[in-house]
Amino acid sequence: MRALLADLKTDLVDLHSHSTASDGILSPAQLVSRANSLSVTLMALTDHDTVDGVAQAQCAGEHAGITVVAGIEFSTLWGRRPIHILGLNIQPTSALLQRAIGLRQTLRCERAERIARQLHQCGFHGALEGACGLAGRAAPGRPHFARWLVEAGHVVDSARAFKRYLGTGRVGDVRVEWPQLAETIDTIHAAGGCAVLAHPLKYRLTRTQLQRLISDFLRSGGDALELLCGRQNPAQTRELSALITAGAKAVQLPVPPSSLGSDFHQPGQAWRELGCVHLPQGVEPVWNLWHTLHRGLQSHPLPV
Repeated sequence: MRALLADLKTDLVDLHSHSTASDGILSPAQLVSRANSLSVTLMALTDHDTVDGVAQAQCAGEHAGITVVAGIEFSTLWGRRPIHILGLNIQPTSALLQRAIGLRQTLRCERAERIARQLHQCGFHGALEGACGLAGRAAPGRPHFARWLVEAGHVVDSARAFKRYLGTGRVGDVRVEWPQLAETIDTIHAAGGCAVLAHPLKYRLTRTQLQRLISDFLRSGGDALELLCGRQNPAQTRELSALITAGAKAVQLPVPPSSLGSDFHQPGQAWRELGCVHLPQGVEPVWNLWHTLHRGLQSHPLPV
């Protein structure tokens, strides 16, 4: 088994990326090929609410000499607020994990139908069929609807689609009753994985709210936080690090390890390019946990 280790000084690591198995543009094999071309040595495929691309990505990683960690990005709720939790180094065949995925796929399909009805009322006909065509075998998400709106000539780009129709508070922003945070963490642990709070700075929370989220996440058994998600201002990274420390102290727990990733979805976005971020020196990396966490299940073995 290739070691689940990386050197902070020399290795490029990306533990947050997406493929066509959810809302990415590249197939899992193409994603790994791109990571290889950029000298990434350790990566995770973390598609939204699915592990369908993991086997292909790990096979490609074996041939390319890249360690590909089995991962997922789970949709969940913190109270009434939607957030995302990454499951890293999971066992994809875990029965509990598969049930959790099945539930979310049903919720995603129901949401897609509701988004299409909302867009239909705005005069955009054929949205569901268009989004499903772009999604392929994946459950259609808002990025697929955004791409359809662009291809149908209704907006000039995906950013405008979100700003006008699909973003927070817009007509296509339909509420979903995802499973709660603690249940999601338990599911990841049952699959032998490590639960990571994804992109904490993207939830548009106040400092007080974000510290409370961090505390609740850690109190519920969360293992690590994504300190860097795509390129961000160093001041933001320092601020988030301080909030993580404060959040852990508030619940009398040790400061958790940190993860990092690009949140890559498609080429052409330099701020989300594979391997574009590095953990600061002195920060404990999340992969240290993969040799110490024991949840009663053996972690999914990586290709030799």
